[in-house]
Amino acid sequence: MGLFGFGKKKEEVKESCCCGSAPVKESANECCCACGENGCHIKVLGAGCKSCHEQYENVKKAVADMNLDAEVEYITDMQIVMSYGVMSMPAIVVNEQVVSTGKVLKAAQVAELLKKLGC
Repeated sequence: MGLFGFGKKKEEVKESCCCGSAPVKESANECCCACGENGCHIKVLGAGCKSCHEQYENVKKAVADMNLDAEVEYITDMQIVMSYGVMSMPAIVVNEQVVSTGKVLKAAQVAELLKKLGC
């Protein structure tokens, strides 16, 4: 019974991405990931510090060395970073899955990780 409108709250229905996950981007028309068709979508999460920027550069180098058709994005917005549950940075997210946190991987290590993930 909801007296004065204080009853059960209605569940919010959020639109999902084409891959089934909740969209990270503000626009509902934009996909949050590569969904397999366009290759891997890689995000480097960081606070903008030297080690986070170094991780971003290493990921870009690994993608270039492997000739991957992958989008690499550097995210410093703490709300987005926290939405992934990441507590230590830098972190690497591949197709909306956190694959590395808290350490700077060299380009060769990133390439090996991407091969394991099938990128």
